Amino acid sequence: MRSKTSLLYWIYGLLMTAMVIYIVWGLIGHTPWASSPLLSGEVASGLVLASVPFLLERIFHFQFPDVEVFIFLIFILMAILLGSGMGFYSVPYWDKYEHALSSMMEAGLAYGVFGALTKPKSRLETTSPFLMSLFAFTFGTAIGTCWEFYEFTVDGLFGMNLQRYMTNAGRLLPGRAALMDTMGDLLCDAGGSLLIAIIGYLCIKHNRAWLDKFLFKATK
Repeated sequence: MRSKTSLLYWIYGLLMTAMVIYIVWGLIGHTPWASSPLLSGEVASGLVLASVPFLLERIFHFQFPDVEVFIFLIFILMAILLGSGMGFYSVPYWDKYEHALSSMMEAGLAYGVFGALTKPKSRLETTSPFLMSLFAFTFGTAIGTCWEFYEFTVDGLFGMNLQRYMTNAGRLLPGRAALMDTMGDLLCDAGGSLLIAIIGYLCIKHNRAWLDKFLFKATK
């Protein structure tokens, strides 16, 4: 728990430093990667998002699995500070790395959800490791699919380009080229979920106590 909190403080420090830099750049008229007001807003949202797991723990008196929180905080750094703030989205496949990482986190979260919905005795003695891992795979893939629904909806309502169906110059991509970003994202979602499902299956089959790493724990 202490190491998890320490990581949160480090991420707070990095995000707040970045936000100050972006504000200063905006005041002196320099915008090295994008619009400084927009970047400052994104970094501020990152501060809020990074706090969500800890706020939920305090409100509902439970504890997220440490490994899940670590991956979530690293994802926030990759998406907001490095991706948007420092222009890492220009790095080839950076967005795909994020999709794979997030789906791994979601598949791991599925084991915790499964544990919360089943009785300890059945989970530890009778439930099939394959069934638990199948749930993890479908859970992680489904969330990634819902995210693509969100991007599709936002693109349609506000004329954005989250699914990269047009070039930076506004030219619509034809046929298969317009599908590459979305299908690549979905493949990474499925691949990350499948990786955790396979690891989970092998570990649970060998030792069911492995599940403890992903279970929610009451704190009251």
